[in-house]
Amino acid sequence: MKNKGKFAALVLLIFSIMLSACQLTTKKDVKESPAPTQGTVVDSNPVDIELLGMSSNEADLNIVRDQLTKNGFKVKLNIQADYGSYKSQQDAGNFDIALSSWTTVTGNPDYAVRSLFKTGGDYSILADPEIDKLIDAAGAQTPEQYTETYKQFEQQLVFDKAYIAPLYNSLKAQALNQDVLNKDSVRISKSRSLPWEDVDFKDTSKREKDALVLQSTMPTLTSLDPIKGNDGSINIINTNMYARLVNLTDDDKITSEGSLSLNHAIAEGNSDYYFILRDDINFAQIKNKLAADTGERVGADDVIFSLNRAKDKNSVPDHRTFTLHEHIKNVELVTDAAALEAVKLSGGSDTVKSALEQGLGTKISELVSDKKQANNKEGKYQVVKLTTTEPFPQVLNYLAHQSAGIVSKKQVESINTYDVAKFDVNKDIPYGDQNTVTEGNAYNNTLYTSGPYILSSKNDYEATFYKNPAYMTGTENEPNIANIKIRFIKDADSSLSALRSGEIHLYYGVSETKFDVVKGDSKLALQMVQSNAVSYLLFNTKNRPVAESADLRKAVLYSINQDEILAFYKGNKFKAFSTLSPIVNTGLELKADPAKAKEFLNAYKASK
Repeated sequence: MKNKGKFAALVLLIFSIMLSACQLTTKKDVKESPAPTQGTVVDSNPVDIELLGMSSNEADLNIVRDQLTKNGFKVKLNIQADYGSYKSQQDAGNFDIALSSWTTVTGNPDYAVRSLFKTGGDYSILADPEIDKLIDAAGAQTPEQYTETYKQFEQQLVFDKAYIAPLYNSLKAQALNQDVLNKDSVRISKSRSLPWEDVDFKDTSKREKDALVLQSTMPTLTSLDPIKGNDGSINIINTNMYARLVNLTDDDKITSEGSLSLNHAIAEGNSDYYFILRDDINFAQIKNKLAADTGERVGADDVIFSLNRAKDKNSVPDHRTFTLHEHIKNVELVTDAAALEAVKLSGGSDTVKSALEQGLGTKISELVSDKKQANNKEGKYQVVKLTTTEPFPQVLNYLAHQSAGIVSKKQVESINTYDVAKFDVNKDIPYGDQNTVTEGNAYNNTLYTSGPYILSSKNDYEATFYKNPAYMTGTENEPNIANIKIRFIKDADSSLSALRSGEIHLYYGVSETKFDVVKGDSKLALQMVQSNAVSYLLFNTKNRPVAESADLRKAVLYSINQDEILAFYKGNKFKAFSTLSPIVNTGLELKADPAKAKEFLNAYKASK
């Protein structure tokens, strides 16, 4: 959540692109002037343009403002203090271009484009059949095939139609107090959110009595139902509260390690995917503000329920992630072990059964339909089969996303008794409503979580989490630290000060401008990796001239000088061409061209 972070890493996930109710005029509808003639002068008056952003990105806003000013624009800066006020301005349409960002938190290219640019996508800003066709074509291709298709997509998106103007790709960085935390226990992953269960104190005797203290900028949580939110307020939280069928390694490879499945296998044809489930996870609940074992095992019925609701746009009101799972056709329980013997692996001669049994202490002796009957030590397992609408290997990356987190069928159905079509926000209380975990009269925590932690309560100052007492107990994946707190700190300077003073132990999403400060403090350690986060300019899609004029958008596009931005950040940013750039190298590059910017600006003036 635009997931793929902005930001979930870098206040990852800002999701300033939430304009799904808007549609940008497509190429065939745009009144675009003929190619302008160099040197043509219409008038010398600057063109008014309003640039929206947040105070945390003021340096970027000032750089872009200066570049646009040099190229014939009169820029009005609309700088908001926080994401809430920024989003309000965006929803009101009070901008021409907005400084936006996206992090591909699933590590696959389809996630970098589908939600953002496909017609009907969760956060789509366009309705363009040519763009749609290229996204769908690439999604069904292997990495060896899709590079050329994504190159055609980028050509259309940026050069031909100027739907976005790219700025840069960022580093993902975090700083930790190495006097308190075991540095080796703290992972930094290109896409995946920080796995809390791995983090440990330097002094392990503190595990039960001391809280691990993290930070976040957003005290308002979109939703604790994993399919109803895909932004920086909840991505890391829901990732650590709900187990998934697969996970991502630190370098974006698919793995069953630390997931609900012991192994997974892709059948011949790349449309059928099999998962053999582990039997050592129960749902956690909150009793008297503390975590308790519900006694309910996380099983196949919960997996089937969770993924079916994830793909169904109408399963809940305000579903934010359905397009990530639209390639799921069917999810079912496999009860015939012999059927697994009859299915060959994709690209190999082994069977699905042998692949699922790889590394297991006990081979499959029986497949059971009742999750209560599963007993891995006795060879009694549950196997789930997922079938896609078409061959789509990238489906596994989406299953590693927090929106594919496994919820309790029993609990969610008992809470969500409302009619979705008649949902009343003033009366109906859905599963995961943040008000139910907020201290006060509305507090009524009904969460059932399948992951390593569960949220107990929150206020405007902090949120308190406890370890799931029935999560992979006795294994290397059992959480180390019993209690985690997230302090809500709105700005970067205050977060860094809190880290240096010992108020927090880890600062997730350190800005490049603060690297020197961290490196200069002997008790702090800096971890960083090139991320999947891309910042770009997003054009307004209605009621502004940029929505109608490709010439005006291209004048903005060719005004952007990425070299100046990279110089400002002392090489800690990288050139980008689209949200795909950190994942697929298409070879396309935006180069500032003042002459082209002037020509397109004159063409826009002439067409008025």
